[in-house]
Amino acid sequence: MIAKTEEDFDGLKKIGKICGSIRDELVQCTKLGVTTKELDVIAKDLFEKAGAQSAPKGEYNFPGYTCISINEEVAHGIPSERIIQEGDIVNIDVSGSKNGYFADTGISFVVGQGEIILQKICDVVKEAFDAGFEKAKPGSRISSLGKAVHNVAEQHGLTVIKNLTGHGVGRSIHEAPDHIFNYFSRWDDEILKDGMVIAFEPFISTFEEEVFLSEDDGWTYLTDESFVAQYEHTIILTKEGPIITTL
Repeated sequence: MIAKTEEDFDGLKKIGKICGSIRDELVQCTKLGVTTKELDVIAKDLFEKAGAQSAPKGEYNFPGYTCISINEEVAHGIPSERIIQEGDIVNIDVSGSKNGYFADTGISFVVGQGEIILQKICDVVKEAFDAGFEKAKPGSRISSLGKAVHNVAEQHGLTVIKNLTGHGVGRSIHEAPDHIFNYFSRWDDEILKDGMVIAFEPFISTFEEEVFLSEDDGWTYLTDESFVAQYEHTIILTKEGPIITTL
């Protein structure tokens, strides 16, 4: 989407604020003994209170209002009776729509006391996001964001997930640009435009560079041996500087 009007900016900011607040509330409610299904019910109630809709539920008939992934689950984890345990790395991904505008946001964090490496990848993915965010401006190429992410990962002896990418967002949950890679690639590269709306979401991995789709549920992306952290915001690119709608 290219945001052009005051209505566009207001609509994007409103749904961004809703998704960001739901994300933050779920993070606060993620405690030992809580199930991911219980967290998802909280999100359902918050969406309804805000007069907004869950994007995965509404657009794809996803079996949940949010995506909540734990440990070996990297993305699109289905809320269930799985209980949050001490030391889990949890990813909460919230996307929604209101009045025809969409936003997408996510964060990974460690519950209680976990392995040192888990907190490290959560810290590094935020650093990688910040490095890519500096490149998020009209006139830059999309590949510059991925290059910045990959450079940060390598500096810390880590890597990136290459088959999960950021994407355009705004009038639908997934739209052009189709791919914002987490590494340097000239494939499907383009110049960022004034008003463009993107979901920028680095994935930092301890070892593996690709995820695979669960054969059991057909939704969840998994790893074999690695842990992965994600950090995602919806951003409006402007000549005056990028605007994060989901803070």
